[in-house]
Amino acid sequence: MHLSQQQIKTIYTQMYRSRVFEERVNEMFMKGLIHGTTHLAVGQEATAAGGINALEPDDLMMSSHRGHAHCIAKGADLKRMMCELLGKRDGFCKGVGGSMHIVDISVGNYGANGVIGPGIPMATGVALAIKKDKSGKVILNYFGDGTSNSGLFHESLNMAALWKLPIVYLCENNLYGMSTPVGKSVSVPNIADRAAAYGIPGVIVDGTDVLEIMEAVKEAAGRARRGDGPTLIEAKTYRYLGHSKSDKRAYRTREEEAEWKAKDPIKSFGRYMIERGFKEKEIEAIRLRIEKECDDAVSYAQDADIISIDEAKALVFA
Repeated sequence: MHLSQQQIKTIYTQMYRSRVFEERVNEMFMKGLIHGTTHLAVGQEATAAGGINALEPDDLMMSSHRGHAHCIAKGADLKRMMCELLGKRDGFCKGVGGSMHIVDISVGNYGANGVIGPGIPMATGVALAIKKDKSGKVILNYFGDGTSNSGLFHESLNMAALWKLPIVYLCENNLYGMSTPVGKSVSVPNIADRAAAYGIPGVIVDGTDVLEIMEAVKEAAGRARRGDGPTLIEAKTYRYLGHSKSDKRAYRTREEEAEWKAKDPIKSFGRYMIERGFKEKEIEAIRLRIEKECDDAVSYAQDADIISIDEAKALVFA
């Protein structure tokens, strides 16, 4: 795949921005500055940047409970994201939704979902609307490996295949559904194997290789746009941190974690950039700019106004 220098810079920027943003979020949780819970995708940045950069700008995306990187790759404003996590009025959902419910229709981000599974039929419904409207758009739907055991997954893929809907299903298989290894919960060797039941392509990609992901999603999006229906892509990836902030990762070894960190998607893509003529000082300048952006987002959100109880009630209750 040929990428311009600007495209390469954009992909690296998105991945590093996601990494630093989530590191800041983790730090704030550790200090007790953010309440509730969050599900961080540190280590999974390639699936977000690779998938979304394969789309056209006006294509759509629907995320999952581990969705910060998806939102950032689709163009979400960091200050508004941080405000949402801190329950501030300037958040995307005025601070009522929190980490797992960031929505930004203005950039085609149809939102994340804190419940495991419903995002799949919701995205399938959006795909049906796209087909009825004849807009030529595609929706990319992210979900995790555990969700592929849900009846909603199977019903949606059957419907999308039957009606040839313009949707790409991208499963981020990070090897564990909470603390359960995929091999103990999924009946087939690969989640992509399940595509055969619905007569659609099932594709497996290296979830640490942003270019491989981009290539697969681009091909799947083209198929969907031509009216040939959905594709199921399985990206084998890894989350460096726990399922949520309370997870001490007792179910896996530090050796396993080290093996995956050796394949870090951001470091790998940084080496690719050097091969394509970028200088180390250019890459360092990107990193410094993003770290400042994330620090500014933290400061902005901490100083922003908290939504009042009355405002929250008006938004939540009919």
